[in-house]
Amino acid sequence: MAVEELTEVPRLGPLYRGAGLTAARHRILGGGGAPDTLPETELRVREVAVDRAHLARYDRVCGFRLSDELPATYPHVLAFPLAVALMARPDFPLGLVGLVHVANRIEVRRPLTAADRFELRVRAEDLRPHERGRQVDLVAEALVDGEIAWTGRSVYLRREKRSGSGGGDRTGPPGGGDRRADRTAPPDASAFWRVTPRVGTDYADVSGDHNPIHTSRIGARLLGFATPIAHGMWSKARCLAALEGRLPRTYGVDVSFKLPVPLPSTVAFSATRSGVEDWRFALHGAKSGKPHLSGEVIHRP
Repeated sequence: MAVEELTEVPRLGPLYRGAGLTAARHRILGGGGAPDTLPETELRVREVAVDRAHLARYDRVCGFRLSDELPATYPHVLAFPLAVALMARPDFPLGLVGLVHVANRIEVRRPLTAADRFELRVRAEDLRPHERGRQVDLVAEALVDGEIAWTGRSVYLRREKRSGSGGGDRTGPPGGGDRRADRTAPPDASAFWRVTPRVGTDYADVSGDHNPIHTSRIGARLLGFATPIAHGMWSKARCLAALEGRLPRTYGVDVSFKLPVPLPSTVAFSATRSGVEDWRFALHGAKSGKPHLSGEVIHRP
């Protein structure tokens, strides 16, 4: 795999604008000629420092205590621009506009702090078919002193009409979740959270992910939603914040994003121990019981 070293983490604004122009051009001229394989390229940036003021803003938006120790989800924000830069390349087979984040796995191999300096690496893996289109994994790593301290694997779905599908990809949960989950009784709630439209705009500001589906009623409606929806990674972070102080020192945390969280809405958070240091947790609609997220924390010695 070729390595492309960048001098700094790229800015998201120009990447999104370029991806939007490419998508518009494909709609007008047709999308033929897109590659069928992933780019054999890994993007890297060295000496990435944490801005403590930015970390404090992130902590507040997601519900973490203010601390120099990084939440498990914070390196995802640091590495996200590299993932977008890779997905916005002309040799990436799936258009960036319209990709849906359906699952995320994080491994914390050692606690990280704001004093650490990171080397960030991002690559794409495992382009594969899905019943509603195609999926791909974006793998991010944060290294400290040459050793991998944190990894994140985000699964993205590109919904595509496939022969014989009859357009059925529009009937299920937009996040790509299991349709059967709607019929499962939700667990008892540990807490209820009111999720306001400000969650969308505040998380967009702190993460740089200004996709209008999260911040604009018009943008959300253009993509098939009645209201803006919360970022999936905000939902994951908020759940981990609710478990703060009860998580192992090193662990993996997996989530599947089900139905999106509408803004505004009230959600029910539930968490139960599944081992000495392990947890299962979920988010559901407080009234409807519809699933938004399910996840688990597993201790990694």
